[in-house]
Amino acid sequence: MSSAAVLVLTASFLASAVEAVEALTIVLAVGITNGWKTALLGVAAGSLVLLALVVGIGPGLVQFIPLSSLRILIGVLLLIFGLQWMRKAIRRAAGLQSLHDEEAIFARNVAALGTDPNKNDIEWSGFVVAFKGVFLEGLEVAFIVLTFGADGRESFLPALYGALLAFLVVTVVGIAVHRPLAKVPENGMKFVVGIMLVAFGTFWGGEGIGVEWTLGDYMIPVLIAVYAAAAVVALAIVKQTSASRAALAGKAGA
Repeated sequence: MSSAAVLVLTASFLASAVEAVEALTIVLAVGITNGWKTALLGVAAGSLVLLALVVGIGPGLVQFIPLSSLRILIGVLLLIFGLQWMRKAIRRAAGLQSLHDEEAIFARNVAALGTDPNKNDIEWSGFVVAFKGVFLEGLEVAFIVLTFGADGRESFLPALYGALLAFLVVTVVGIAVHRPLAKVPENGMKFVVGIMLVAFGTFWGGEGIGVEWTLGDYMIPVLIAVYAAAAVVALAIVKQTSASRAALAGKAGA
């Protein structure tokens, strides 16, 4: 497996793990309140729709769009998506945006769903909640896998394997602990994935406009290091700016 394929698998695994943790929280809430038959049916339906979307569309894109144009499109999409993840992660790390609280989300879902007195029957409102949870959280993962997959089989399979492995790991751990995975460093993982997506977007977008990377695929780790350093600097600036504004507000209030 090439270095680029390993990085694709890693990025896909981390991104999928974040979304899988969020989906698990919703599924656990449905299972506890409306029964596991309802929850698992919703999970199965949502997963099948996502899998059909990824397998059916991903590899076929390259047949309809010229490779250079496709790489430009991939680069732009990954840059947009990665920068969004980086922005949210920086804001959360700087304290400007609340962290994702899986325990609180779990409690809200349990309260909203209520308790079905007959858990042996399928509760269709719970089914819809489980289906939507798996499908909507999985759409971001599907986007990443489809985007990687559009560059060809060498990238599609590692991206698909990374996503499937992440969902398998989170599912096994969720079954074992039987509670939301609140201790997963979700914001840190989004930070890392955002950096990796921006690096891949730069690399593939550059190839699309004719840039010849001197190091070939090994340029991707270099780009990751550059963007990681830039993200750390950006976080420090945001923290300093936030602290300065808070100090000024405190003086004005006094």
